[in-house]
Amino acid sequence: MTHFTSSETHQSSASPPTVSRWADELGKNQALDTVSAPLRPLAKIFTHNSSVRNVLKGNFMGHALHPLLTDLPMGFWMSALTLDFVSPRASKRASQRLIGLGILSALPTAAAGLVEWSETAPEDSRLGAVHAMGNTAALAAFSASYLCRRRGRVGRGRVLGLAGGAVLAVSGFLGGHLAIARKVGSHTTSN
Repeated sequence: MTHFTSSETHQSSASPPTVSRWADELGKNQALDTVSAPLRPLAKIFTHNSSVRNVLKGNFMGHALHPLLTDLPMGFWMSALTLDFVSPRASKRASQRLIGLGILSALPTAAAGLVEWSETAPEDSRLGAVHAMGNTAALAAFSASYLCRRRGRVGRGRVLGLAGGAVLAVSGFLGGHLAIARKVGSHTTSN
């Protein structure tokens, strides 16, 4: 059995990777407060009712629900893009359906994210707002991809899907940084 010491399993906190430092610096940018301010009223829609808030926070699980839900839209969309690549002719209908399922599953995922985001500190709030903007852009690209595919413009739909996937990768990194490095939503939630 192999045992790892703390220094073997974790990078030194004195020198975080460049991309991690970039994300932390992004959270310090106070100009992003103008981006996060319009999200507050939207978040209140889901936080006003304590029962809805508690479900979307994941209280029934003991940790945040949002990270779990992100697997759905990301999984559907990445599966569609994979089918586009490995079987472009035979998978047109399946890819379109997967993109549609990703769009539908993005809505509860965003709601859970907004509830989690509503309780963050200023730096995390700014970073979360950029994460939300990226996810919104990805959702828009995949929605446009879905519409193009339905109208028979499969090639254009694939390009839009790839664009959405690229944006989703950056936004997903920011979400992972919030959840893992910054520990947003990782605490045991309470009523």
